[in-house]
Order: sequence, then structure tokens, then C-alpha cells
Amino acid sequence: MGTWSVWVMPALVALIPLYGVLKGVKVYAAFIEGAKEGFETAVRVIPYLVAMLVAVGVFRASGAMSLLTTLLRPVTTLLGIPAELVPLGVMRSLSGGGAQGLLAELLRTFGPDSFLGRAASVVMGSTETTLYTVAVYYGSIGVRDARCTVAVGLAADAFSMLAAVLFTRLLL
Repeated sequence: MGTWSVWVMPALVALIPLYGVLKGVKVYAAFIEGAKEGFETAVRVIPYLVAMLVAVGVFRASGAMSLLTTLLRPVTTLLGIPAELVPLGVMRSLSGGGAQGLLAELLRTFGPDSFLGRAASVVMGSTETTLYTVAVYYGSIGVRDARCTVAVGLAADAFSMLAAVLFTRLLL
């Protein structure tokens, strides 16, 4: 299995252009056109990306994260979600990088084999950077009204966090 897995990506990289050549596609021209479209998309997305990163920075630096965590604490305690995981759940919806930093801190503090370390790892794998994703993707295609998407995405994140804690408790 180890040898086979080493060759999968190089084989795909070789076979896809070969398939295109056999079908009569001008592979290099198609590649350049795709790269050009990718660059144009990246340029359109940059303002939304910068705005989201600034918003995350302001959210954390202003103390809003602490305030939101405090406001959510009664509900999360009732649901059995440890208080230490609440900032991770909130940040995960905003920023993958910020959540990664919080995860690293939780793993350093409590250890990767602790309940909190395992639950935090499952939370990271089962939630999404909803607000970041909506801002970047909807921004790139010009969608202005994302209310329903955001509401459903945040609800899914909250349920995923609850399920992650529950299943970690059950399986630990």
C-alpha cells in the first residue's frame, strides 16, 4: 500500500494531460487559460479575504471573543460542552488559522490524549470556517444576501461541536 500511494499523484499528473492529448485538447493552452481564470478569481477575492481577516483581528483584540464566550457559557454548560472549547468553536466559524492557534494552545495545555485535546481535535475536523467561506466565496461571485446560508452554516457548526463533544465522551 505504501509504494502504491507514493505513485498515485504522479500518475494522475501524467494521465490527465495524456487523456487530454488523446481527446485532441490543446493541453497547455487549456492549462494557461485555467491559470488565468484562477488568478482573476484570486484578485476578485482579495478584498473579501482582507476584510474577513481584519474582522477576525478586531473581534479578538476588542474583547468580543471573551464577551461572547461568557454569554454562551450557561448554554454550553447545560449542553455539557467544556468552557475551554467555546472559544475554539466560535473562532472556527471565523478563521481556520485562528482556530488552529487555539487548538495548539489547548493541546499544549491539556495534552493531545486528554478529553479536551481529543474533543478539540474532533471539533476542528467536524466544523467549518463558515463566515470566512461565505465571505470569500459569495464575495467572489457577487452574492450580497447570504443570511440563510450563514444561519444554516452556524447552526451546523454548533450541532457539529455538540456532536463532537458527545461522541468524544462516548468513545473515550
